Amino acid sequence: MATPPDRVPLNALRVFEAVAAHLSFTAAARELGVTTAAVSAQIKALEADIGVPLFRRHTRAVALTQEGAELLPGVRRGLEELRRSVERIRRERVGGMLNLSVPNEFLQRWLLPRLGEFTRRHPEIEVRFGPPRAAGLDFGRDDFHAAIVYGPGQWTGLKSERLLDEYVFPVCSPALLARFGPIETVADFARYPLVHSRTEPWQDWLRRVGGDTTRADTSPPMEDSAASLVAVEQGKGVALARWSLVAADIAAGRLVRPMLPSVLQRNAWYLVAPPANFSLPKVVRFRAWLLDCCREFAPPVGETLGIE
Repeated sequence: MATPPDRVPLNALRVFEAVAAHLSFTAAARELGVTTAAVSAQIKALEADIGVPLFRRHTRAVALTQEGAELLPGVRRGLEELRRSVERIRRERVGGMLNLSVPNEFLQRWLLPRLGEFTRRHPEIEVRFGPPRAAGLDFGRDDFHAAIVYGPGQWTGLKSERLLDEYVFPVCSPALLARFGPIETVADFARYPLVHSRTEPWQDWLRRVGGDTTRADTSPPMEDSAASLVAVEQGKGVALARWSLVAADIAAGRLVRPMLPSVLQRNAWYLVAPPANFSLPKVVRFRAWLLDCCREFAPPVGETLGIE
C-alpha cells in the first residue's frame, strides 16, 4: 500500500539511511536489529512509494542510484533533527528550563534567598520565574510547569500540595516604634498611623485580638503586601504582614513586631500544577527541595490565634 501523499514513511527512510551508510542490506539489518528480508521489504516499499529505484543491487553489495544519492542528505538532516528533538524532550523532563509562576513578593522575600542551594544541588535545572496572570491559573495557555499560589488549596482540574501555613501580625520600623513608644495593649495602636492593605485588612486581625474595628482612617489602602511593606520600611506606619514575607527582615532587625499575637490564616501557600506535571523529574526534584525548605521554616513566636 502506498503512503498517503501528506505522510512521510519515517521507518522506511530510517532503513534507507542505514543501508546507504553501510551499502549493505545485511549490515543495515544488523544495526537495526531486524532481518535482512525486512530491510529489503522496506526499501522495495519506499522505492514503490517514491516511484524511482534508490539502489542498484549487485551480488555482494549495493550502490546508490542518482536519485538515492540526491535523497540521502535530506533524509540524514531530517533524521538528525528528529533525534535532537527527541533527546531535547528527554533532557527537558529531567533538567533544562523549569518554568514557575510565583507572586513577586513571595519570590523576592522568601524563595530567591533560598534558591542558591537548589541550584547547587541541581545545576542541570535552570529555574525561570514569571508572575501569575490576573485571570488566574491557566496551564493550557501558559508554559509554566508549576505555580506557587497563596489561596484556599483547591483549583479545578489541578493538583495542589500545601507548603506553608501563613500568619499575620503587625510590623513597623524600629524608628517608628522608638518614636511612638511601646504597644502593650491593642488600645495603644490609636497612637500609630496604620498602613492599610487590600490583602491584609486590619479589621480581621483587630476583630480576632479584641481590638477596635471601627477606627476611621482616611489613607487609601495599598494594592498588595509588597506596597504596604515598602511603606512600613519607610516609616509611614504600622501594617499587617504575612510571616513568610517579613521573617528575614525581622531577623535582621529591619522590621520589628510591636505586638506579638499572630493570626493563623485560612489561606496558605501551595504548589499547584496539572497532575501529570507532578511526575516530571525536574518538578519532582524542585518539590522535594521546596518541601525541605518549608519544613525548616519555623512559625512565628508568640501567641497564635486562628481566624474564627
